[in-house]
Amino acid sequence: MTADSKKLAEQFIQAIPHSRALGMEVTRIEEGRAEIAMDYDARFVGDPRTGVIHGGAVSALMDTCCGAAAISHPANGGSTATIDLRIDYMRPATPGQRIRAQAECYHVTRSVAFVRARAMDDDDDRPVAAATGTFTTGNE
Repeated sequence: MTADSKKLAEQFIQAIPHSRALGMEVTRIEEGRAEIAMDYDARFVGDPRTGVIHGGAVSALMDTCCGAAAISHPANGGSTATIDLRIDYMRPATPGQRIRAQAECYHVTRSVAFVRARAMDDDDDRPVAAATGTFTTGNE
């Protein structure tokens, strides 16, 4: 992570209160790609019986990661907002494990960035969720 991209990522997370509250940490950001991790936290459990993290926390992680990928793309004018985000949950995240989202902004038009992402826990061979989304650009 370059000094500029690290600064951009830190500013991005600090500007979003729920990202701070969920303990999100940018672990990688580069041109059009981002990775953000979130430690397991019992406060975010959706099912006390199983200890599984609530899908809303995973959704927030993926949305934030997609936004970071969009904002870091060289063709983006420096800002973004979610237009549409579809998340397919494939399995519950393993209780006690850190979840990390990886996103790629693969196409940018004058006003829309197209992003795809996946969320993983320590069982890297089995995704927790996958997402595709569109985000505004700062190009207008």
